[in-house]
Amino acid sequence: MDSYLKHYINGKWVESIGGKRHEVISPSTEEPCTEITIGTPADVDAAVVAARRAFATFSQTSVADRLALLGRIVDEFKKRFAELGQSMAMEMGAPVSFASTAQAMAGMAHFRVAAATLRDFKFEEMIGAVRVVHEPIGVVGMITPWNWPLNQIALKVAPSIAAGNTMVLKPSEECPGNAAILAEIMHAAGVPAGVFNLVQGNGPLTGNAISSHPDIDMVSFTGSTRAGILIAKAAADTVKRVHTELGGKAANVVLPDADFATVLPPTIQGVLANSGQSCIAPTRILVHKDREVEAIGFIKTMFDATPVGDPMTEGSHIGPVVNKAQYEKIQGLIQSAIDEGATLETGGTGRPADLNRGFYVRPTVFSGVTPDMRIAQEEVFGPVATVMTYTDMEDAIRVANDTPYGLSMTISGDPAKAAEIAPRMRAGIVTINSWGPDAGAPFGGYKQSGNGRENGVYGLREFMEVKSVIGGPVPA
Repeated sequence: MDSYLKHYINGKWVESIGGKRHEVISPSTEEPCTEITIGTPADVDAAVVAARRAFATFSQTSVADRLALLGRIVDEFKKRFAELGQSMAMEMGAPVSFASTAQAMAGMAHFRVAAATLRDFKFEEMIGAVRVVHEPIGVVGMITPWNWPLNQIALKVAPSIAAGNTMVLKPSEECPGNAAILAEIMHAAGVPAGVFNLVQGNGPLTGNAISSHPDIDMVSFTGSTRAGILIAKAAADTVKRVHTELGGKAANVVLPDADFATVLPPTIQGVLANSGQSCIAPTRILVHKDREVEAIGFIKTMFDATPVGDPMTEGSHIGPVVNKAQYEKIQGLIQSAIDEGATLETGGTGRPADLNRGFYVRPTVFSGVTPDMRIAQEEVFGPVATVMTYTDMEDAIRVANDTPYGLSMTISGDPAKAAEIAPRMRAGIVTINSWGPDAGAPFGGYKQSGNGRENGVYGLREFMEVKSVIGGPVPA
């Protein structure tokens, strides 16, 4: 069993102040695989004190110094890919081949992007006779999820380092090992004591202590909309900045004349990758009514050809979902679709026939799904696709936008035709013949998918304050 019973505070691994031991259950074996200590408000206090002290000096470092630091972090990151992949595969179920490449590399990529962004960032500009400057915001509290754990951590840590902030990170208690390894990476890279602090813990105790802490200037959260609302409420009393990336329910609008063999494989793959545990998974597949049968056959073939198996084994299969609660939620949504009259094309409830333990979900396709069904409105977070039909493009756009979420939308078909309707999609990201984000482009949502943006220059600005200096000398 991996053991991370200490927190990383002020450049050292320290014992918790009154925390309780917590076991992480492997989703593939249903047995304990990692132990951590749930951090207490006292642990958060200690981390915030260290971060506040470090901010006084780190906020004044030069761009050159922070660029050099980001470079050293990337160098240390490269040495730990295998360990990071093993840890994520064991704790949250992403197959080790996927975890050590897509998952781990996504994390490292954000440090590289932050460095490239910092190198070109304009910290000052003149608006008339006023000098407008960007400055670090202060101490940032970070609360991150389990589904793309290292990716989401890096999206917050990297721009905070670039901006000159200090931070307190609480990763998900479902997948904490990668964050502990990242703390070792930061230490080896020479991140000054107190700049990066890691407090393991859960949402109700540790996360709430971060969200409500009066000496934290900003809280950045990625996770469910339900939890995001609670964090915003906890942060309101101290009027700190709240930055959230929340749930999604992405549509995949397949254009009437789309060549399925060309455009569907890369977009349908977004429902299967990471066992469907992606907030931008384009699960609501909208096809023209005249091509429904053809589309169902194509999608069903892809899902039937997707193997499910042990995440600790190399390969292109998908693994289990993260825990028992998620498994049971997905099973309930699959059953609700059956009960509400959708047609089960493949998959269904229960594990795949050759697996007798672990939280494995059968790749599942439904047709005959209507917008009022639970499975068309609620985020499934599993390898489950729902095929819906439309009569014309106005109908398709209406159905695609008919959700409380607005994180991502996908359009499959001719790129020129897709670009014409992209502005009408009420989502922060619109992908054409793909489903993944771009590491340098802004990432974030409309409506109940959150507020603020991550990645690149937009992400860096989120972690900075803007100051107007009026009355000073005007540059020649």
